[in-house]
Amino acid sequence: MPGSQARCRARDRNNVLNRPEFLSLNQPPRREHGSGEGRGRGGPRRAPFRQQSQQEDAGGRASRDSSEGGPAADGGVKDTSRWPEQDCMQLNPSFQGIAISSLLAIDISLSKRLGMCVGAHGAGAPLRPMVNLLAFTGHALPWICGILICLWRSSTLAGQEVLINLLLALILDLMTVSGMQKLVKRRGPWDFPPGFLDVIAMDTYSFPAGHASRAVMVSKFLLNHLVLAVPLRILLYLWAFLVGVSRVLLGKHHLSDVGCGFALGFLHFSLVESVWLDSATCQTLISIGTLRWTPLV
Repeated sequence: MPGSQARCRARDRNNVLNRPEFLSLNQPPRREHGSGEGRGRGGPRRAPFRQQSQQEDAGGRASRDSSEGGPAADGGVKDTSRWPEQDCMQLNPSFQGIAISSLLAIDISLSKRLGMCVGAHGAGAPLRPMVNLLAFTGHALPWICGILICLWRSSTLAGQEVLINLLLALILDLMTVSGMQKLVKRRGPWDFPPGFLDVIAMDTYSFPAGHASRAVMVSKFLLNHLVLAVPLRILLYLWAFLVGVSRVLLGKHHLSDVGCGFALGFLHFSLVESVWLDSATCQTLISIGTLRWTPLV
């Protein structure tokens, strides 16, 4: 008997099913006594919670229907004045929005890549003084001062007429560009604070490019009213284009700002040509400006 018991214990130890992870296989399934009683006991307990949740859901639906123009109190009919498009979210943007966003992203990326003369350690740092000088030639201040000096030195009526109209064109360009910049308030690609000369000329924002607009307007004005040789005419066109490019190299404007500035310069030139002041009106303005005007009695 003791030997048989020892053999039984050894057999039980060697049996794989006696391991802890397999003990559940050897145990008989438990009978769920009173499962129905548990359900019966648990049923009344859960019932109030279900009724309460159903009441809350019904109340929430009623409040949403009343706030969104849902079922009416009298007939329970939905308000037909609400369009189906108002109940759905426009998850997919339009093709026009995607195209505009893509073009703006390309414009910003290219403008930042072309800003080689932005810092003192950039790729175009050796060219920075020359680019600054080229951009200064498109500034409003030297042109206005130069026209006033030429008016003071001029002695012909035809010359004074051209200079007065050019001065008015510059003032028109200056006011239009500054007004549009204040309205749009677009920052440059590098978001630098405006310089002293830019603050004087009210050129504090990026769109549109005032230097580009001014350069195109002045070049078209000079080409239309001065007799110049072909090389000089080509140089004027090239100068206007390089003035706009210089502002992009300095990181002051985007490419789209310069393009819109060129278009605005052509518009200003066409407007000044359409409202050209004659010689008598220009002489009156000169007399008022020099305090030598004698009004007719």
